[in-house]
Amino acid sequence: MDTNGATTSSTASGGSTSKSSSKKHSRKPVYSRFTQQELPACKPILTPGLVVEIVDRYDESCVPSNYSNDKLKFIQNPSINKSCVRTLTVPKLMKSPVFIYYQLDNYYQNHRRYVKSRSDKQLRSVSDEKSTTDCSPEDKTVDGPIVPCGLVAWSLFNDTYWFSVNSKTIEVNKHDIAWKSDKEHKFGSNVYPKNFQSGGLIGGAKLNSSVPLSKQEDLMVWMRTAALPTFRKLYGKIEQDLQANEKIQVVIQNNYNTYSFSGKKKLVLSTTSWIGGKNDFLGIAYIIVGGLCLFLAVCFILLYVIKPRPLGDPSYLSWNRSPAGHPN
Repeated sequence: MDTNGATTSSTASGGSTSKSSSKKHSRKPVYSRFTQQELPACKPILTPGLVVEIVDRYDESCVPSNYSNDKLKFIQNPSINKSCVRTLTVPKLMKSPVFIYYQLDNYYQNHRRYVKSRSDKQLRSVSDEKSTTDCSPEDKTVDGPIVPCGLVAWSLFNDTYWFSVNSKTIEVNKHDIAWKSDKEHKFGSNVYPKNFQSGGLIGGAKLNSSVPLSKQEDLMVWMRTAALPTFRKLYGKIEQDLQANEKIQVVIQNNYNTYSFSGKKKLVLSTTSWIGGKNDFLGIAYIIVGGLCLFLAVCFILLYVIKPRPLGDPSYLSWNRSPAGHPN
């Protein structure tokens, strides 16, 4: 009995010793909300802003059926009514401001002769009114120099848009659509249009001769020429929300001639996010460049595996050669 009791006592003592030893040598950290990363934390989930866009091509739809085979005759005849009505459906809620753009396709504003046909000096100061040497053929008339001169100003876009929802007119704000630097530095407040679109051939919109160029924001937007043949320019802003599934009636005055060069005209309504409006160019460019780099990398790997370049013999290096007359 005594022996068994001693054995039991010894076993119990050994068990408690091993437990205390395991506790002493355990590497498990002491529990706390800090060590277990359970403190309250803000975990924002970034979601991309949604840009809602409506694009409507109207250059073909706004031509009467009896002129469908001779669109140029239609657009060049001033006696024909050029107005047409389009109906746009809002796909999703478009929060204000809703930006209105006109888009032109196959229009090369970056043509060298076209880009150079302007006078920045004349646009800035009335004292340089006669600086029209670069503006030919739209440089002057029999009454004096043209202000603003040049082909860029002469071809000013002149289609107009009126919007309404449920027979209620939507006001279009055309203020602050041009760059601030253009209004303050590039277009003079004492420069007024003169002899503009007064010749026999009218290129585009006319300008109010009583308003200085620094207030003619449509002109400023147009004069900032585009680098690509497809471009958009800001027409104005709608400063009210457009509800989903609303029907927008658009009355378009289809004046601008794009038919002579197979151009296209589109009306665009678009919202913006914090990174700007919708633009697929950079994404497409990155994908193309990345794909090209991957293709070249695969080609070089295959070339190296199939036909590797032989390594050169180091014995031909100058410092490995024996001097003349001395054996190795």
